[in-house]
Amino acid sequence: MTLAMTLGMSIGVRRTIYMMVGELLGVGIVALSAVLGASTVMLNYPMVFDVLKWLGAAYLFWVGINMWQSKGKLAVSTESTLDSNDANTLFSYGLVTALANPKGWAFMLSLLPPFINTEKSLAPQLAVLIAIILCSEFICMMLYATGGKTIGKLLTTSENVKRLNQVSGSLMILIAVWLLTV
Repeated sequence: MTLAMTLGMSIGVRRTIYMMVGELLGVGIVALSAVLGASTVMLNYPMVFDVLKWLGAAYLFWVGINMWQSKGKLAVSTESTLDSNDANTLFSYGLVTALANPKGWAFMLSLLPPFINTEKSLAPQLAVLIAIILCSEFICMMLYATGGKTIGKLLTTSENVKRLNQVSGSLMILIAVWLLTV
């Protein structure tokens, strides 16, 4: 959601849709994997989950430090810094973000398997479950991107963006520390 908001601020909602498509594909893959057996692997090999948790915490800490060191480079300008060939880059960014998100994996692994009834056919249940997840994910990303576009008008100076990055970076670091302690 934060990525959708940030891209909505910097490149607009229409261009952010490329990232959203990648993100939705990634979320769909994570949900499908959770239902089809990743939860079994995680239950049998809890070390895998611990490794993912440590990698996720390290990534969040790194993002937090980078946000603190930002000099307001994301200040919204009237000129787009992305050319028309960046649709694939945006798509890839969304896909990788969804696939590498440890919170997304933990959420899907803990939430989805209990919703599957083993006495009924798997395909229709899975289709409805993933459709609901993807629809709600898309609606939320659109709300965030639109909100980002709106708030982006307030963030036209690099000093405001620097302050926002420092607050966001601090929160990322706190989440990383929290993730390591749970």
